[in-house]
Amino acid sequence: MTRPRVAVLSAVHEAPHSGVSTLLTPVRTRIGAVSARAVHDVLRTLVDAGPARRTGLPNTPARYEGQSRDDHQHVVCRSCGTIAGIDVPQGSPRLDAPQDHGFTVDHAEVTHWGLCPGCRTDRGRREPESVLARFHTEEQENF
Repeated sequence: MTRPRVAVLSAVHEAPHSGVSTLLTPVRTRIGAVSARAVHDVLRTLVDAGPARRTGLPNTPARYEGQSRDDHQHVVCRSCGTIAGIDVPQGSPRLDAPQDHGFTVDHAEVTHWGLCPGCRTDRGRREPESVLARFHTEEQENF
């Protein structure tokens, strides 16, 4: 494990469900100057090797978390993009594809969508910023 990989993996564990733009600050605090591209590359390596997991949500940049043995689910705020993990009770039935088209399914991801408590409270006071617009702006600023 190289120093950048340790720094990125530590940041992923400290701030699960974060994108590269969020992970840059703690990684730079640990090892100094590092580009967003380098963090992307390290994350790809960590996902491929197994200690990190990539969560892909429609129309948003990838988010990352430390790999765990549980099949937890996610809940996502449609307004601000906040993601939280939801523990699935042990022994709960797994979701199996009714038509697997010949695939051997080894992992299922479930994502619940709604509004977080803060956005529910603010909804009447302002028009929520689009998650898609905000994430595209943040990612462009980092390249």
